[in-house]
Order: sequence, then C-alpha cells, then structure tokens
Amino acid sequence: MHKRNRLFITLALVYALIGGLVSLTWLAWPGLLPGNVPRLHGHIMLLGFMAMMIYGVGLHVLPRFSGRPLFSERMANWQLWVSNIGLWLMAAGWLVLDNRLVGLGGLASWIGIGMFAGNILLTVRHYGPKGA
Repeated sequence: MHKRNRLFITLALVYALIGGLVSLTWLAWPGLLPGNVPRLHGHIMLLGFMAMMIYGVGLHVLPRFSGRPLFSERMANWQLWVSNIGLWLMAAGWLVLDNRLVGLGGLASWIGIGMFAGNILLTVRHYGPKGA
C-alpha cells in the first residue's frame, strides 16, 4: 500500500478519536469548548473520519479494480495536504466562530474532494467500444 494511502487511513482513525472526544467533552461539560461544537464534531467525523477513510481505501482499491495505475500520484499527494488543511481551517473557524475560516476551509475541502473525484474518474474511465 502506498505510504500516502496509509496516512489517509491513519488520519481517518485519528479524526474518529478526536471527533468522539469532542462529542463526549461537549456532553459532559457543555460550556467547556467554545464555538459551534455540533458543527465542529460533524465536520471532524464526516470530512475527517469518513472522507479520509474513503480517500485512503479508494486510492488503493479503485485503480486495482480497474486494472490501471492511478491517473496522478502527484494529485493524490496534493489532495492529502489540501483536504487536511481545509478540515483544520474549517474546525478552527467553528471553534472561534469565524465564517471566513469556515469558508476558506470549506473551499479547500471541496477542492480536495474534486481532486479525488477527478483522479478516480480519470483512472477508472472506460476505453474502447461501449461495454468493453
């Protein structure tokens, strides 16, 4: 497995632990964490845990299923950075209630999703006659 894909999966598990800890902390001590904690928790779990897991597994498995190499290893490497920076900007924005950070983080996360979608679509696309 490519080191980057392993890192996506490792980060996904770390985000699951962080997201769970945010939720438990908020339930036990509601005023302890500042900002919009439900949105913080939701984004850490969905963009952190779920998306990073999908990225790591998808970048490993889908090229193998298609019988082709990944279209762009370089794009996947950039996707790792863009997606994680986007999540952290968004999380910081929810903590301090700064819509500019949330928006910037959301844009970076969306670009990361687009990079994944483009890379996978260009990897698994069909060649030749229909149905081949």
